[in-house]
Amino acid sequence: MASDGPSLWESINLRGAPAGRLQGPGAAVALADLARGSALQGRLEELRDRSVLLAVREQLTAALALIELDGVARRMVLCTPDLATQHLPGVIRDAQVDASVCDADSVPEAQVGVAVGAQPRLAPAATPRRNSVRTEWILLTSGTTGAPKLVQHSLTSLTAVLATEPAPSAALTWSTFYDIRRYGGLQIFLRALHAGSLVLSAREEEVGDFLARAGQAGITHISGTPSHWRKALMSGVTARIDPQYVRLSGEIPDQAVLDGLHAAYPQAILAHAFASTEAGVAFEVRDRRAGFPQGLLAAPHAQVELRIQDETLQIRSPGTATRYLGEGAPVLKGADGFVDTGDRVEVREGRCYFMGRRGGVINVGGLKVHPEEVEAVINAHPAVRMSLVKARRNPITGAVVTAEVVLKDPAAAPDGATVVREVTEACKRLLAAHKVPAMIRVVPSLEVSASGKLVRPNA
Repeated sequence: MASDGPSLWESINLRGAPAGRLQGPGAAVALADLARGSALQGRLEELRDRSVLLAVREQLTAALALIELDGVARRMVLCTPDLATQHLPGVIRDAQVDASVCDADSVPEAQVGVAVGAQPRLAPAATPRRNSVRTEWILLTSGTTGAPKLVQHSLTSLTAVLATEPAPSAALTWSTFYDIRRYGGLQIFLRALHAGSLVLSAREEEVGDFLARAGQAGITHISGTPSHWRKALMSGVTARIDPQYVRLSGEIPDQAVLDGLHAAYPQAILAHAFASTEAGVAFEVRDRRAGFPQGLLAAPHAQVELRIQDETLQIRSPGTATRYLGEGAPVLKGADGFVDTGDRVEVREGRCYFMGRRGGVINVGGLKVHPEEVEAVINAHPAVRMSLVKARRNPITGAVVTAEVVLKDPAAAPDGATVVREVTEACKRLLAAHKVPAMIRVVPSLEVSASGKLVRPNA
């Protein structure tokens, strides 16, 4: 496919010589140095017009490779570091991979065609950069069970939302809890390249160490999932950064986490965004309230169109992906271009509230319970930081609702029995009877996936 637009590197340079940099835990690279340097050991030309599996450990290495490969590789497959080994052959087959970029100091798991080593530092480039193809960007969905789907994007679809936003008046320094090989992190990576610099997180890094590093770098903008932010709030380390802008995405943000972040960063813009790997970025809300205004639905002349059908949010946008890859892959979007997100939405008094995933509903005697709705009530208790609502088998109703609760500060909170009693009373007061947890248990922590989301049963 011939190139019909600037590559990522070319778009970075449209504003003149880039002044920003990419910073990992142990190294940093100035973007301007990429004009004459390569992280691919001078072997970029061997990957021209190939379908390339990007399978490296560190985010900094991945970031440098993405900049070099766009406009050169026919297809880039962004392999997440937690991809289960048994799923790798299917990814290689469905993406028709015929080359790989792996860490220069390790033996690649995937011996596929041409194998090029990459490193988080630059060596002299062998040849001048040349944009020859419109590269396909293949992202993996982040489901916690089963094989991931392969979602095909282009640089145009991935940056569609950026085209509508004004350029910042001053250089920004972004950071994110996300991995840039996932959609949420990739969006921040692309924003940072067009606006300044990016401080990358590390997979095994403690939240306090990461925020300390981000604070030392003077970050101005930072993003993460509500679960990322609850962990930061619970750890008492939020004062290590002083951002101008704080963003949540990837999960439903309830009012409790929004209020907690506003208290931690009262001067910052607090935004929560909705996006999905398939549908792209749908909207951003900055009013510090859960949900989004009903006026965003069917808004005239909007670039991103939103509608609710069968209680589920659907999106049509220039940022929507093209298709799923692979034989027998499902259809990604309808004939009219709308993507069904699978997220259930309820409209109340001019506000749209996310109720949870369509496949996550608990059936209690034929009545539906959305776990996130119950969690929002539980999390509103002043002693609770986060919770997980799930089903337990019941011989009469088929299932009953149960909950696990993490306290903000176990040492300062009332005893667990008091919190459980007060939470139960709040649920009885605010929820229908079948939604009230039959059992609530205080636990020290809840599992969060590699994508930054609360791990839910059967997710």
